Amino acid sequence: MRVAVVGGGSTYTPELVDGFARLPFAVDEVVLIDPAVSRLDIVGSFGRRILARYGSTTRLEWTSDLDAGLADADVVLVQLRVGGQRTRISDETFPLECGCVGQETTGAGGLAKALRTVPVVLDVAARAPEHAWIVAFTNPVGIVTRALLDAGHRAIGLCNVAIGIQRTLARLLDVAADAVTLDHVGLNHLTWERAAVVDDTDRLPKLIANHGDYLAEHLDLPPEQLLLTRTLPSYYLRYFYCHDQVVAEQRTSQARGARVAEIERDLLAMYQDPALDALPSLLSERGGAFYSEAAIGLLASLHGRPGTHAVDVRNNGTLPNLPDEAVVEVSCHVDESGATPLPTAPLAPDLAGLTAHVSGYEELAVEAALKGGADRVFRALLAHPLVGQVDKARVLTDRLLGANAEFLPWAR
Repeated sequence: MRVAVVGGGSTYTPELVDGFARLPFAVDEVVLIDPAVSRLDIVGSFGRRILARYGSTTRLEWTSDLDAGLADADVVLVQLRVGGQRTRISDETFPLECGCVGQETTGAGGLAKALRTVPVVLDVAARAPEHAWIVAFTNPVGIVTRALLDAGHRAIGLCNVAIGIQRTLARLLDVAADAVTLDHVGLNHLTWERAAVVDDTDRLPKLIANHGDYLAEHLDLPPEQLLLTRTLPSYYLRYFYCHDQVVAEQRTSQARGARVAEIERDLLAMYQDPALDALPSLLSERGGAFYSEAAIGLLASLHGRPGTHAVDVRNNGTLPNLPDEAVVEVSCHVDESGATPLPTAPLAPDLAGLTAHVSGYEELAVEAALKGGADRVFRALLAHPLVGQVDKARVLTDRLLGANAEFLPWAR
């Protein structure tokens, strides 16, 4: 198997390479693709040292030539970031001017990222081998995955939120992680765990009763939110449930993107050490925990080892409150034919209402990313529950387009 990693110069990549070396799934070749040649050389060389440390037979190559890197790929893992951390910092700051949360995957910042990202990812997918699976790890994953599926690609979206929660619950239950099956349901970065099944028994009610305060602190949410909904919301729900508090905090703290940029500079300096052949502890601060486990587990299931994974797929009736063509993030059975959602109950009214609201925004966001136009951007912002007001949507449209004109030919 040949795996192409688009955005292979990311400081995430060594964690992925470590997984290919460490986890029991054979990959013949991994090729890292990135236009940033100097950065790619650093990450690629470090990756080879990691493979050598494990005695892995996986070959690791890298190139700045997209077509050469994609040639003969069986899987294309997309983890690119258009504009780098500079655009992330912009996404996290310009919405604050209007009293809206600054975040790179939701709200106005998330829309800005979608507008930059969707055309680039579609170009990558169009140049990939027709038989290849396109695995979208690039945020906003739900919007990117929908654009890929709408264009007819063999695509599936992947996020590390569910696997992180699974690991946390397994630790509290003192069981192996793969012994815990989650009823993971919602949209990307808008999900809830409604059950955590071990040996045919849902252990989530007792987990919330016995460890509710710890879990709430872990998710940065009020404990009553877990008790009232009888779920574990994704920590991204904090942007909705505690919006004004988050905005106040963001206005007095360093943007996450600025901190990540500092971490990346330090990591790249570490990666250049020819004696380094193991992941530095600083990488855990970069984010993306359990990325390699989630990605490699999914690849294994797509290529002969069926399993259950939380992934982004077409709704097709899974959640009856959403259109069939919407993209949902749910627990799925995954095999060589793709991902099939596990049977799941309809969402409670409060969850259903919020997912329907955000799903409508995502549909408009895809249209704006594909067709452009200030009016489409405005309509998408007005539809987002974290914006939702005409005056704010107008100002945010101007700020978004002004900050991203170099990446949006139609906005210049």
